Amino acid sequence: MNDMTLTRTAREAIGVEQEGAVLHVRLNPVLGEDVLDVAALDALIALVDGLHERPDIRVLLLSSMGEDFCLGADRNEFQAALTADPTGGTLRRIADKAHRLCQALETTHAVTIARLHGRVVGAGLALAAYCDLRAGADTARFRMPEVGVGLPPAWGGAMGRLISEAGAARIREFMLTCEPFDAPTAHRLGLLHKVVPLDQLDRAVAAWTRPLVRRSPEALVLTKRMLNGYARADRTADVSLLDSHLLTAQLNQVRGS
Repeated sequence: MNDMTLTRTAREAIGVEQEGAVLHVRLNPVLGEDVLDVAALDALIALVDGLHERPDIRVLLLSSMGEDFCLGADRNEFQAALTADPTGGTLRRIADKAHRLCQALETTHAVTIARLHGRVVGAGLALAAYCDLRAGADTARFRMPEVGVGLPPAWGGAMGRLISEAGAARIREFMLTCEPFDAPTAHRLGLLHKVVPLDQLDRAVAAWTRPLVRRSPEALVLTKRMLNGYARADRTADVSLLDSHLLTAQLNQVRGS
């Protein structure tokens, strides 16, 4: 994007390290803030899209270098986008990037694993929800704060994914009340597949990655696509493509009031 000042380059936004067939991708907080800014979105989209040419990568492990996994989208960047472009076009492009990233995670051939610690908030939870497997420290805390700050929970088109993973009733509760919930609750909801003490989190993730890299790649890809197909069948009225417009309209309303 050249119509607003970015806080850092995409290259600085994530750390990437390959270990055999496993690609370790770590969010790199900007100025100590564990948020998903445009640079992080650009870096992650480029990386996940590039996996189409990397059949040797069997597992993508997503984690964070910060004290928290992710505190959500960069709302300051949203406001700066609206100031620079009051039509909302720039903001819609940011929101569309979030949607592209989530769809790329869902459809990539690699099995995606989220390693969660600290706070997992808003867009951070949405991002994790699009990973195939999710392991969290027992001290992790989760929250969907959007309604509390006057925004629709529209980031990445994740509402449908969250509902298909955890169920409409509980997602409705946490989206409307904005109440935080702990790792055991996330586990009961299905938002976490494993909960372990923080010092055992890497071991728990390795217990997944070791057998995954030995599996038939064709069987893994087909199974992942079948699972996503069945999950998407429950989202026949998915309106996630409209989410960038919903978000822009709401922010414009808040800014103009």
